[in-house]
Amino acid sequence: MKILVLNNDLMERTVIQQVLQHNGHEIMSVGDSDTAMQMLQEGDIRFVIADRDSTDMDAKRFLQRVRDAQPPYYIYVVLLTAKVQDTDVTTPRAGADDYLHKPIIPIELKSRVHIGERILHLGDNLAMAKDTMERVAMYDTLTGVLNQKAFITFSRGELERSRRGQSPLSLIALDIDNFKAINEQYGENIGNDVLIVVAQSIREKSLPYDGVVRDYADTFLLSLPGVIGQDAERIAERILKGILSTEITLLDGTKVTVQLSAGIASAVHVTASLEVEQLIEKANDAMKQAKRDGGNRVAIVFA
Repeated sequence: MKILVLNNDLMERTVIQQVLQHNGHEIMSVGDSDTAMQMLQEGDIRFVIADRDSTDMDAKRFLQRVRDAQPPYYIYVVLLTAKVQDTDVTTPRAGADDYLHKPIIPIELKSRVHIGERILHLGDNLAMAKDTMERVAMYDTLTGVLNQKAFITFSRGELERSRRGQSPLSLIALDIDNFKAINEQYGENIGNDVLIVVAQSIREKSLPYDGVVRDYADTFLLSLPGVIGQDAERIAERILKGILSTEITLLDGTKVTVQLSAGIASAVHVTASLEVEQLIEKANDAMKQAKRDGGNRVAIVFA
């Protein structure tokens, strides 16, 4: 771990460097707060040992500057001092994280650094867990595409951008015509595999910024900003052809054929009264019409 030492006492710096380098840490020493702040801004330093008595850290409000900078990662600060003051015990994230009394005792120094390092690792693990939870909250766990709630939020943003920019917006609803039959004949696990393949094919046939969602069990939605009419039809037909040409083969060699119907709701002009839910409803109605017309085809309505 990189450790920044703000200290002007040569003997103390030598002790800190010898003790911590022996434990595999990389030590960078500076003598003033401005240089320390510059190094924190330039590098990936997350641990600081700052000496109040031999530096300008109090006069230059070093601790406050570190917290006010709000770096993308937490910086753990150990204050090295002959005496802890009442004002040092402050609100979380405002002052030092720990205190080390002078004179420096090597075993205590190693212990404080070890504790700080563990706290940083725990914080990183919590941040990763939070990111994972947010991802789970946004994405369908089976197919990896957006879930309903995330898609509504995404599509509302796209709708508002289209409204402000006076640009078109289309939405495609895709439903697997023979999903129930696949589940009944081959089982739920094969049905899940089919959903994964369909989701992957939709993503491959769409642009990275097009929102894809698994809306219901076997229904997917695709938001197409800036796309209208025949262009939206071509995209839907490309998806249908791609899925129809995809072979899903079981262990016994049986081939599973997947058929889809697609409905498109296309808005040439996004009016002030048009809502995402209306587009979804119209796209679903068009998809149901495609099914009534025989399935494995595309139907379009204009919103």
